[in-house]
Amino acid sequence: MSLVRRHPLLSIAALLVLGACALIVWSFTIVWRAAHHDDAAEVQTADAIIVLGAAQWNGTPSPVLKGRLDHALLLYQQDRAPRVILVGSNQPGDRTTEAASGRAYLIAKGVPPEAITAIPVGHTSWESLQAAASEMRSLGLRTAFLVSDPWHNARIKRMFDDLGMQGYTSATWTSAYDTERSRFGQYVRETFAYLDYRIFGGH
Repeated sequence: MSLVRRHPLLSIAALLVLGACALIVWSFTIVWRAAHHDDAAEVQTADAIIVLGAAQWNGTPSPVLKGRLDHALLLYQQDRAPRVILVGSNQPGDRTTEAASGRAYLIAKGVPPEAITAIPVGHTSWESLQAAASEMRSLGLRTAFLVSDPWHNARIKRMFDDLGMQGYTSATWTSAYDTERSRFGQYVRETFAYLDYRIFGGH
């Protein structure tokens, strides 16, 4: 401590390190708490259900996307919302999009085509939610259940709120990330993603 007091630059560096650590802990706490809270337990209905995209393989949803679609299907079958909005673009070489493959999957599960809106836009959560919010405004809608993986809850809810909409997160735990190690890795990744969004804004 005496060394730090004698060298102001060391004091500043120490304060910066402590501040950075505090921000990381703060972000992790928010992400963790949001992941373990399901707004659908408190909110009965919304205008729509928005499913955030994930990988698809030639029209077949990946396990991550399938988990999200199955959860959205459950909410729809519970009459939580009359419309499902699917977002997600494609990767170079793909023959279809995440939104289109999700639409085909839900129709095969019995959801009426007219109840599904597929928006083939979004390589990031921000782009996807921008597109979904724009579509909802055109339909006069404002509230939505946001379906993704749990560790995304805090960030996508904040994004949707920043877009002037009301989002209720309701995540699926039945994705490809089914081990403690893989889930912890996602929490760490999302901790920095949430912090990045809060500091630098939408991208």
